[in-house]
Amino acid sequence: MMRMSTFQDFGISDATLRALQDMGFEEPSPIQREAIPVILEGKDVIGQAQTGTGKTAAFGIPIVETVDPRVPHVQALILVPTRELAVQVSGEIRRIAKYKPLKVLPVYGGQSIVHQVRALRQGVHVVIGTPGRLLDHLERGTLDLSRVKILVLDEADEMLDMGFIEDIERILERLPRERQNLLFSATMPPPILALTRRYMRDPVTIRVTRDDKLTAPSITQVYYKVLERNKLEALARILDAEEIEQSIIFCRTKKGVDELTEALQARGYLADGIHGDLSQAQRERVMRDFRAGRIEHLIATDVAARGLDIPNVSHVINYDIPQDPESYVHRIGRTGRAGRSGVAITLVTPREMKQLRMIQEVTRVHIEPRDLPSAGEINLRRADAFLGEVEEAIASGEFHPVARDLAARLQERFSADALVPALVHLALRESLEEDVAHGYDFGETGAQEGMVRFFLNVGKNVQLTPKRLAEELAKLVGISESEIGRIDIFDRFSFVEVPEAVAPFVYEALQGGRLMGLRINVEPARPRQRS
Repeated sequence: MMRMSTFQDFGISDATLRALQDMGFEEPSPIQREAIPVILEGKDVIGQAQTGTGKTAAFGIPIVETVDPRVPHVQALILVPTRELAVQVSGEIRRIAKYKPLKVLPVYGGQSIVHQVRALRQGVHVVIGTPGRLLDHLERGTLDLSRVKILVLDEADEMLDMGFIEDIERILERLPRERQNLLFSATMPPPILALTRRYMRDPVTIRVTRDDKLTAPSITQVYYKVLERNKLEALARILDAEEIEQSIIFCRTKKGVDELTEALQARGYLADGIHGDLSQAQRERVMRDFRAGRIEHLIATDVAARGLDIPNVSHVINYDIPQDPESYVHRIGRTGRAGRSGVAITLVTPREMKQLRMIQEVTRVHIEPRDLPSAGEINLRRADAFLGEVEEAIASGEFHPVARDLAARLQERFSADALVPALVHLALRESLEEDVAHGYDFGETGAQEGMVRFFLNVGKNVQLTPKRLAEELAKLVGISESEIGRIDIFDRFSFVEVPEAVAPFVYEALQGGRLMGLRINVEPARPRQRS
């Protein structure tokens, strides 16, 4: 079989290729490379693969290619063990189907069944669900599986551990006999193997194990929580605060590399970019400059950085969070080489906190949260650097004749007390930092002092409780539940108070996003009416 090294090699549609490019997928992971061509041929597949190997896209891409949007019936059914996975898989398939009119619905317990029934009646092409809730719908007659062409059992061993095997068999009995079966599982215990023998036809087995060679203990791993709108300023502040010998800064896309390279160069950093669209001569020139130390910051995509082995890389910076744990491990392995210490820094926006948690769970490492360096800290470093330059200039005694003449004229006109602060101010005024404003003014929201109160357009109608909302917000934004203030839940809306410091992160995480799988609306609350 021909080796599939790019997504174009699979012969998939331009719409899907465009969506994958938007997602930052440059080339297939091993499980995608092996599984996608076989699935597209219509064969049954047993995939032995763990979380973090890219298996969702391995079955998601063929599903998006195979399902016919013109047929308003469920054509693909994906069984998963938990609601979290249902939401995650649903989100990824939606992104892959971004440029296709495909309707994708996660179905799980704990969410209003009325909402799910309404969505199913409107016509859905792909359903991702937990076994218990799927059976509820089948027994109510609200889910029609008679047109299903593709069945996926994802994380089958987890479903076995949770006691779902009988429920799965009851669901399988309701499916058409003529269908394609895909099973993905990290392990293959006997009950899972029995299931494959009973329901699958000549399955192709694909085994891909995750690279578990985790990072060297000499690598310090940290993350900074940043707002999307302040990302560039946050990076600049980190670059100024860290003692960086050389760094590789990773972006998700080629366009992102170009934009960040231009922005950093405009700010005076010794930076250049490398990605797949550059000619060989351009790539070689950038790498020569980097190896020679003429470039301090190399901005790259995952693919462009493959195979680079540069001993002086002190820092790896994930400007865009990696798409999976595998990529994270490969990226940060670029530092801490040959027994040297290294630092791996990840910038995380509010909507990426879930991805960061998944990376930590799969790689089994703790990534330490850090606060961005303050303007005061940066200014102190710049003042110290300026002082060092002044000392060097005085020690050398080499001054331009014009500079000596101007200095004499200034000393004649002004006292040292007035002159020195003015000259220091003029020398440093372009480089001194102001505190970064987050750019949000929520106004008076009726919250307690030091808090911001938000309105959410969901409430008891989706079985929302104060405990569940606190848990979801804590996970979503990376704060502790104890930081969340007063919660009021009504039939169709809710109010929640959060500290002013994290309010912008809560707002960005929820705006146009999802809570418990539901697309929600969030806005600053109006002040309470006082009698």
